[in-house]
Amino acid sequence: MEPIRLTAAVINRRKLLGLSALALAASALPASAASDPRHELLSWYRLVLELVRHTPTYSPPVASRTLAYLGVTAYQAVASCDPKMTTLAEQLTGLSPLPAPDESPHGCSVILNAALTRVVAHFFANTGPAGQRAMAAAARALAKTAQTGVTQDVAARSTALGLAIGNHVIQWSQGDGGAEVKNMGFPLAYTLTPGPEHWVPTSLIAQQQTPLLPDWGLNRPFAMPVGACRLPPPLTYSEVEGSDFFAEAQEVVAVSKSLTTEQDAIARFWSDDAMLSSTPPGHWISIAITVLKRDDLDLARSVDALARLGIGLADAFIACWAAKYEHDLVRPVTYIRRVIDKDWTPTLITPPFPEYPSGHSTQSAAAAEVLTALFGDGVAFIDDTHSDDGLGVRHFASFRAAAEEAAVSRLYGGIHFRAAIERGMAQGRCTAAHTNALRTL
Repeated sequence: MEPIRLTAAVINRRKLLGLSALALAASALPASAASDPRHELLSWYRLVLELVRHTPTYSPPVASRTLAYLGVTAYQAVASCDPKMTTLAEQLTGLSPLPAPDESPHGCSVILNAALTRVVAHFFANTGPAGQRAMAAAARALAKTAQTGVTQDVAARSTALGLAIGNHVIQWSQGDGGAEVKNMGFPLAYTLTPGPEHWVPTSLIAQQQTPLLPDWGLNRPFAMPVGACRLPPPLTYSEVEGSDFFAEAQEVVAVSKSLTTEQDAIARFWSDDAMLSSTPPGHWISIAITVLKRDDLDLARSVDALARLGIGLADAFIACWAAKYEHDLVRPVTYIRRVIDKDWTPTLITPPFPEYPSGHSTQSAAAAEVLTALFGDGVAFIDDTHSDDGLGVRHFASFRAAAEEAAVSRLYGGIHFRAAIERGMAQGRCTAAHTNALRTL
C-alpha cells in the first residue's frame, strides 16, 4: 500500500491563509486517492486540528472530548466493514451497539467519510466562517474521492450507514456533561474558596475572573471508571521558609532565573495555547499521525491508534479536572508574588484554573502510555507539530521521553510546582491503563 501524502498546500497551510488554504487544498485533492480510505481519515484529522485552533470554545479539555468522539466514530465506521475488529460498544461507558450494514455491498471509504463528515460538522458547528467554508470544501472533495469507482447504489447505501454511525455517536455524546460550553467555559458566577492556599484569578481579563470549566471533572468518562485515578492531596500549604511547600516555590523561582536557551525553547514548544495551537491533546494527535504515516499503518491500526489516543486524552482531562477542583490549589505566580518576590514573572502566562495537578503532565503521560502500548517502547520520532509556527522540530527517543519533556516544560514555564507535574504524570499513567485494556483488533 502506498504511503499517504498530503499536498504541500496542506503542509504549509499556516504560512499561506490558514483554514482558507486548507479548504483550497481540499478542493484540489486528486481522485486517485479514493483507493485508500486512510486518505479521508487523515484529511479530516488535519482539518480538525486546524479547526481546534480557530474555534473559540476549544480549550484543551473541550478539544480532548471532540478528539475522543472523532476517534470512536472513525473506528466504528471502519469496524462496520472489517469483521476482525471488535466494536467499542458496551466497552465505553454508555455506548450502545451501533448501526451495522446489511448483507448488501458497501464501500468502506464512503462509510468512513460520511461518518466523519457528520461528526466534524456537529462538533464544530460554532466555528467561524473560514472554518465553515473549509468543512464544506472538504466535504465536497472527500465525498468525491471516497465515491470514485463506487456504484451509485453502493455509494448511497454506504453514505446512509456512515451518517447513521455519526448520528449514533453524536446522540451518545449529548449526555456526557460536556456537550454545552457557555461563555467559552468560564462560569458567569463562581464563589472562590476562602484561604491563601486556594486558587484566585491570575489574569486581568474580565472573563477569566472565574476558572475554566469547573465541572469538567464530573463528565462521563470513556474507558475509565467514574471516580478512578484520584490523587492524594498536594503538599501541605505553608508560607514558612524551609517547609516543603515553600521549597517547591523556591525551585520555581530558581529555575526561572537560571533558565537556559534550551529550557526556554522547551517551555514554548509545549505551551500549546488555545487559539494559537491545536492545544495539548491536538499536539499528541499530531505526533500519532506522524508515526502512523511514517510506519505506513493499515486502516484498521490507524483508526485503532487514533481512537485509543483520543479516549486516553479525554479521560486524562476528566480525571485531572476533577482533581484540580477537588484540591483548588493556588498557582505559583500568586504564591511567589505574595510570599517570595512581588515582582516575579513566569516565562509563560498562567492558565486560568487551579494548580494541582498539571494538565500537560497528566495528558502527556496518558498519551505516552497509550502510544507505547500501540507502537512499543523506544520508538524514536521527530515532532514537527509546530514547524509551521516557527518553533522548529524536536527529536525524541520514545513517547515517554516526549511526555517527560512536556511535563517538565511547565516547571520551565513557571506555571506549575513539581508535585503537580510528578503526580499528574502518575495520574495520566493510571487513566491510560483503562484505555489500554480495551479490546479492539
